[in-house]
Amino acid sequence: MTCIAKPALYSLFNSEKPNINRLVILISLTIITVVLSKYSYAEETIIESHGFALYGDLKYPEGFDHFDYANPNAPKGGDLTLMGFGSFDTLNPYTLKGMSPFNTPGQFMFGFSELNETLLIGTGDYSPSADEPQSAYGLIAKSIRYPADISWLEFTINPHAYFHDHHKINADDVVFSYQILIEKGHPRFQQTLLGVQSVVAINNEVVRFTFKDKNQRANILRAGELPVLPKHFWLEKDFERSSEVTPLLSGPYKVKDFKMGQKITLERNEDFWAKNLNVYQGRYNFDSVTIEYYRDQNIAFEGFKAEQFDLFYDYTAKNWAMAYNFPAIRQGKVVKEEIEHKIPSPSQAFFFNIRRPIFQDKRVREALSLMFDFEWTNKSLFNDAYKRNQSFYPNSDFQALGLPDEGELALLEPFKKVLPKAIFTQEFSLPVTSADGNIRSQMRQASKLLNEAGWVLKDHQLVNKQTGKVFEFEILMRQAGIQRVLLPFIKNLERLGIKAIPRLIDTAQYKVRLDQFDFDMTIASLSQGHAPSYEQRDYFHSSTSMLEGSQNYAGIHNPVVDSLLDIILAAQNRSELVTSMKALDRVLLWEYYTIPNWHLNYHRLASWQKFERPRSLNGDDLTPYKLGVENWWAK
Repeated sequence: MTCIAKPALYSLFNSEKPNINRLVILISLTIITVVLSKYSYAEETIIESHGFALYGDLKYPEGFDHFDYANPNAPKGGDLTLMGFGSFDTLNPYTLKGMSPFNTPGQFMFGFSELNETLLIGTGDYSPSADEPQSAYGLIAKSIRYPADISWLEFTINPHAYFHDHHKINADDVVFSYQILIEKGHPRFQQTLLGVQSVVAINNEVVRFTFKDKNQRANILRAGELPVLPKHFWLEKDFERSSEVTPLLSGPYKVKDFKMGQKITLERNEDFWAKNLNVYQGRYNFDSVTIEYYRDQNIAFEGFKAEQFDLFYDYTAKNWAMAYNFPAIRQGKVVKEEIEHKIPSPSQAFFFNIRRPIFQDKRVREALSLMFDFEWTNKSLFNDAYKRNQSFYPNSDFQALGLPDEGELALLEPFKKVLPKAIFTQEFSLPVTSADGNIRSQMRQASKLLNEAGWVLKDHQLVNKQTGKVFEFEILMRQAGIQRVLLPFIKNLERLGIKAIPRLIDTAQYKVRLDQFDFDMTIASLSQGHAPSYEQRDYFHSSTSMLEGSQNYAGIHNPVVDSLLDIILAAQNRSELVTSMKALDRVLLWEYYTIPNWHLNYHRLASWQKFERPRSLNGDDLTPYKLGVENWWAK
């Protein structure tokens, strides 16, 4: 039992003796309370809007007709067949268990990574914007309201929104979605929604998100990206074991049929609640979309040549340069395009798993990075198609180029004692070779670093001075084509006495082993966007280093990185975000957590001449921030 002390006013108002001043005091206090209450509400500025821009203003005003990159007069109809890479064993994209078709390479071409609509549209995995990547507009939520300090956020549900079974979407569905994704969903939801303290339904049409910290603008977008799941549907099912359950959706397409691991067909929902909504005008025009899954890209390419599917997104530079001399190309039935874009490139690299003792010494990691001859690889295998990644954020504003500027130094100086001295005095750079295969200078430098780390050459093998253990590790991969890139790297390591073993496994096994961090080194990519936020915690924060299913592949557990991530999340404008991201990039680079790979700033796309797409008056594409096939239509 809690005891509460009675204040003096309590005695005054509850005295058995008459008090002539009691009523006057009571009235006065009431008036003061009312005035103060009104004053406080007047001071709290409430913002109401049809969308939200992370920095600056929204491009599209309230009541806009359609996005500029969509043609509202595009005809509906026709079929689209795409190539999916790998396989799938579940239709639920929200759990750690299994591989969903919406999480496989190839699915991204059609503009979304899952089929459940979100509160806002424009950021996240569901139908991201093609021309304004840091803004989101109303979808299931017709509007939002929040105070100037962004301590909370309210979504007003569109009263016309319903799932495919005509069950109206309400605030309880939003609360349920948040709860089940946090409790039973993939760990990425725990990271992206980390800033949320609570989600409550105010009434059937209004749901409030309360945030742990104030003034974190990205929280609005992360909340808006929440996929809204039907409570009445999932309450009767085991969310974590729903491998073959066809989910109840709310979007423009339904799952028509599927053959597990091989094929899935989506059909346009003629009774779609939002088909007249401005954000959908001219979009999702095909009657059906089929994704055929291939485990080998060479076989897939032969399928494309035989017109078994309509688009081929070519990941292989050699294939792109040399394999397009077939009859359909010569007859003009297939068009080959390099479509420039402004999409930040993924952080693609060979990732060291520093949970492994063999890679815990930074000198070892730096030594191995010296043995990857990118210039020779690019010339001999890629036809000089690629640019070397010199950053965790290639093709973006967040690259830490040159020496740190004044703003970066202000962030890094507090950690000067624990950071490498070179961060403050040298520009980070990777070795550049003459592309002739001669890397003797890199070998000498690598040998010196390995010796300093306690490794010596004995009988043509590199062994640890103390333990006598041979330097041997496995490189995990899921694409057969990457072996031709790895083999020269492996041969260079052999010259140092290091034995690296390539291990090719299927996509499902690969996902399981990555989720459990069961690898020594792997080839992976971390998706990056124009407004980095909570996903960076999933990639690099100490709290995710042992969190099964996280994308902290390297196993980074660094207090400096943690502190910089906090600063990034608290950024109030674009300038602060850029500065803090550059500082983070420097720390990550100088710790040699990865061996950076390569990137392109254009799409390599071949397509059968069956389609049209929106273009500007001069013929340019209108989708600089995505491929945007969901805006195409059949001729």
